[in-house]
Amino acid sequence: MTAEQTKILRTVPREKAFYFFTSIGNYTGLSTASLKEFAERMNEVSVKSLEFHLYRGDFEKWLDEVLNDTQLAEEIRRLRRINLAGEALRNQLYTVASRRLKRLTGQSDSLSI
Repeated sequence: MTAEQTKILRTVPREKAFYFFTSIGNYTGLSTASLKEFAERMNEVSVKSLEFHLYRGDFEKWLDEVLNDTQLAEEIRRLRRINLAGEALRNQLYTVASRRLKRLTGQSDSLSI
């Protein structure tokens, strides 16, 4: 595993974790401190929270500045530009985050034939 992969896959201290809100001041009680948790949370956090953070650019900023994953930040930025919402947004966020996690950990993302 490269130094870059190790840095992206690390668990950050709680003060650098991502905290999910549904609006300013309305904390959901959920947070994430790693890419693995981030992918998992996409299926747990309310769609309202996902939409709130996506359209503020919060996910991109955290992924880029805290986890140093510019590639995933750019993939999330592309999702923002196509104006997804609801379960379609949740599914795409989960897909791009889990695909990135699999690539970084060396797990196969395709079916063996």
